Amino acid sequence: MTTEEFRREIAEAVKAYEKYVVCLNKTPDEFKATLKSLLGKAIRAYEGRDPELRHGIALDKQVTVILSQSDSPRPLCGIYFNLHSPYQRESLPKTMKPLKESVEGDPPEPEA
Repeated sequence: MTTEEFRREIAEAVKAYEKYVVCLNKTPDEFKATLKSLLGKAIRAYEGRDPELRHGIALDKQVTVILSQSDSPRPLCGIYFNLHSPYQRESLPKTMKPLKESVEGDPPEPEA
């Protein structure tokens, strides 16, 4: 099995990447190269999996590639964009206490 067998899936993912994904780390050409590399890793994981396992997975911060066993000799290929923002807010400082969720319309109360 080679990455060339999944040309259509790669082309669709690159098209979606160019149209919908805003990424500060990779150009579309760099993304395509990364996708082929991840697909190669997923193929190796799929071919080397234990008999009771059904998937081969490879991922980085921007994309996840999953090959899943199917009824045909060719596995299903899923390419997923990971939601990530370099501008993501940091978690609350340790001095802050999280609020309990309100129940039946009561106002939230701080945890003890």
